[in-house]
Amino acid sequence: MNDSQLADLRKTYAQRSLSEADVLPDAVRQFRAWLDEAIAAKVDEPTALTLSTVSALGQPSSRVVLLKGLPDDAGFLFYTNYDSRKGQELAGQPLAALNFFWPGLERQVRVEGRVEKAPAEMSTEYFQSRPRGSQLGAWASPQSQVIGSREELEAREKEVENQFADQDPLPRPAHWGGYILRPTLVEFWQGRPSRLHDRIVYELEGGTWKRSRLAP
Repeated sequence: MNDSQLADLRKTYAQRSLSEADVLPDAVRQFRAWLDEAIAAKVDEPTALTLSTVSALGQPSSRVVLLKGLPDDAGFLFYTNYDSRKGQELAGQPLAALNFFWPGLERQVRVEGRVEKAPAEMSTEYFQSRPRGSQLGAWASPQSQVIGSREELEAREKEVENQFADQDPLPRPAHWGGYILRPTLVEFWQGRPSRLHDRIVYELEGGTWKRSRLAP
């Protein structure tokens, strides 16, 4: 496909609208309502989100992770390897952005905020609820590090499997756990015709959510 054909790819969004009267006063509860609708609509991977972090040199990077909770309707919870690139970047700069896109509903949600590690007991409880293969993988994979081959990774997995053969569930590795993003900005985007999309943004001011409409 050439550039001209790429440029001609477009879709008209016309399923729904979004007004200030449609949304709840609290940003995270409004997100939960939209997430429930996405799950009910059986969209693909409704909890998938793009997580963006920034290095010490200001270089942004993004990757897809899965939302694993909304603790107390006050934060967005996900899990990862603390030694991975995103973990190292969050250690140096604990600010991040999340993006959810549900094309089946013509909706997008952007989230910005400060990130903190989840309580250790929360991370352990979730880790030990995962399938055994996922627990083994968390121990075996030096996430984001260069490895020589697929065979090397599989050999590490086999070593870990032998090491923990008599343990079920496995102990949580110290390098693996959760993060909670505490939002300061949440934007809800609803696709509309003629690219005149609806955008309602929440900004946290003095502990209270302020709502505004943004131009598309």
